[in-house]
Amino acid sequence: MTFPIRPIDESEWPAFAHTMDEGFGWTPHPQQTERYKAETEFDRTLAAFDGDRIVGTTTVLSLTMTVPGGRLPVAGVSAVSVLPSHRRRGVLSSLMRRQLSDIRERGEAVAALYASESSIYGRFGYGRAASELSFRLNKQAAAFVPNAPADPSLRVRVAEPAREREALERLFAAVAPARPGRYDRAPARWDQVLADEEFDQHGAGRLRCALAEDDGGVRGYALFRIRSSWDRDGVPDGSLLVREVEAADPAAYALLWRHLLDRDLVTRVEAGGRPADDPLIALLADQRQLRAGWGDELWVRLVVVERALASRAYAAPVDVVLEVEDAVCPWNAGRWRLRADAAGAECKRVEDDPDVTLPVSALGSAYLGDGLLGALLGADVLREHRPGAVRALAAAMSWTPKPSAGLVF
Repeated sequence: MTFPIRPIDESEWPAFAHTMDEGFGWTPHPQQTERYKAETEFDRTLAAFDGDRIVGTTTVLSLTMTVPGGRLPVAGVSAVSVLPSHRRRGVLSSLMRRQLSDIRERGEAVAALYASESSIYGRFGYGRAASELSFRLNKQAAAFVPNAPADPSLRVRVAEPAREREALERLFAAVAPARPGRYDRAPARWDQVLADEEFDQHGAGRLRCALAEDDGGVRGYALFRIRSSWDRDGVPDGSLLVREVEAADPAAYALLWRHLLDRDLVTRVEAGGRPADDPLIALLADQRQLRAGWGDELWVRLVVVERALASRAYAAPVDVVLEVEDAVCPWNAGRWRLRADAAGAECKRVEDDPDVTLPVSALGSAYLGDGLLGALLGADVLREHRPGAVRALAAAMSWTPKPSAGLVF
C-alpha cells in the first residue's frame, strides 16, 4: 500500500500536530504547539496521507551550522513521526526517501537530526556524529584546579533573562562558529529558549540568568533553574539545573561555573546536553566527582557526498579513494577521491581502486569531527583495502573542539 506524500499548508497544521502528538506520545501545552508552529517552514513539511488523514509527518528547518573550518547550510530534520496504527507499512521509509530527495534539490549537501530512537536512522544513511554529556556534581566536591583561568576585570551580574535577550543573542552568535554542530538561532528559537510559563518550568522554578561581564560588555552567560528543597532536618537540599552556559573566553566560562557551583541553598548541580569535551571537566580538581554519562546527540547524513566532503576543513592532509555504499541516495554510490590539505579540499568521482569501502553513514558519523572510524573498522562496518588508509582518514576528519548542537531542534 502506498501513501501519498506532500507538504501541508497552514490550515492543516492541527492535524499535522495531532499526528506528532500521537507518534511521540506526548501532550504539549497549546502554547508549546504554537511555538513549534512559529518555527515551521510549511514548504519544507511532508505529510503522508491515508485518505484524508495524516498518518506520518516530518519537516526540515533551514539551518546554518558550524562544520570543521566554516559554516554550511544544513537541513535540520525534525518532527519525524508515524501514527501507531500505521507502523511497519512503509510510511517512514517513504517520508525519509522523499525528504532526502527534496533536500538535494534544495542544494543542501548535509542533513542532521536528533534521534528520538537511535535504532531508526542508520538505515537511512545517518551516522552518530556527536555525543552529549550529562552529569550531576555535588557542590561540596566542586573545587577547581589551582590554575583555573581568572580575569580580575570580570564580574557576575544576576539578570532577568528576557531583559537580556539582545546580549544573549549577540554572545551566542559570536561563539557559535567555534564549535561544530552549533547552529544559528532564529527569533522563534530564542522565544523557546527563554520561554518561562509555568508549564515550561516542570516544578523547577523560574528561568534565571547570570552574566559574566566587564566594562566592555557581556563575555558569557548562564541560563538555569533552581529546584528548592530541604530535607527532614531542615537542611537545604536544592538542585541547580543548568540550561546553557556559553562564554567567549576561558576566564568568563570558569567564572560562570564557579557562580553556579557556589549558589546558596543548593546541594547539587545537574546538567544535560553538554559538549562531550566540556572544559568544566578540566577545571575540576577531582574529576571523579563529576558523575557523568554520555549519549548520542546529533546524527548526520551526507546527502551529496562530493559537496559535503569538499565543504569542510581537515585536521591533516589526506588523499584517499572512498568506495561509498548508499542504497537510499544512489547518486552517492561509487568511488570518490578525497584530497585535502591546508589549501582546501576536493572530492571527485573516479574509477580508481578503492582504499576504503564504507557505508555513507560512516562518513556522516565522522563529518563533524568526532567519528569512530577505527571502531567501525574493528566492527567490520567498513573495509580497508590499503593499510593505514582508515587511520589517515580518521586523523584528517577529526576536529577540536568536539561537535555539539547544544539545543534540540
